Amino acid sequence: MKVIIFGATGMIGQGALRECVLDENIEQILVIGRTPIYNHPPKVRVLIHEDLMHYEAIESELSGYDACFFCLGTTSAGKSEDEYTQITYDLTLAAAHALYKLNPQMTFIYVSALGADSSEMGPLMWARIRGKTENALLEIPFKGVYCFRPGFIQPLDGIESKTKWTRLFYYYSKPFMPLITKLFPKSISSTQQIGQAMIKVAATGANKKILATADFAKILKESP
Repeated sequence: MKVIIFGATGMIGQGALRECVLDENIEQILVIGRTPIYNHPPKVRVLIHEDLMHYEAIESELSGYDACFFCLGTTSAGKSEDEYTQITYDLTLAAAHALYKLNPQMTFIYVSALGADSSEMGPLMWARIRGKTENALLEIPFKGVYCFRPGFIQPLDGIESKTKWTRLFYYYSKPFMPLITKLFPKSISSTQQIGQAMIKVAATGANKKILATADFAKILKESP
């Protein structure tokens, strides 16, 4: 497979990139973003693109891909509804429509969040917009569209969040992680597990479009 990754410097994106590098069935990885990535293996190509709302200038670079792992996202803390909508909905749909034009047989995997509101009517602003984004993506006739809704995420392999408070949270919770995992096995997934599940779904599909933490482990246990 040939894969495009957005948000490869974030925690989930780092995990997805690492698992793609390790997977022998993935021959080429295109990372698109505003931030450089250094010391990557030859099968990774990094395309710096500042305007993530428009892709006309780089269309020649985007054809011939089998899957997109869209891991780009942000917290709603401190943002107005308009700001959060622009980053979460507008930016995601701009990328998806640009890629569909060039790769209609692509599988598009969107990293959403646990609690996303598919009704778009709930009281939580971030949940409504996440749900709205999922609903809009599912209307695009790609070969497949899947929305991943991870809950608590355990960063592995030296992966860290870019957000300071998130890094601190994981640092202080690390000693308790074995206990947390034991008590809430269906609510916790690792960066490794999410990345591997993305690859598996891109390759073979899944029996439902919205996938939560419990689904990731199940997908990885299923036969190819």
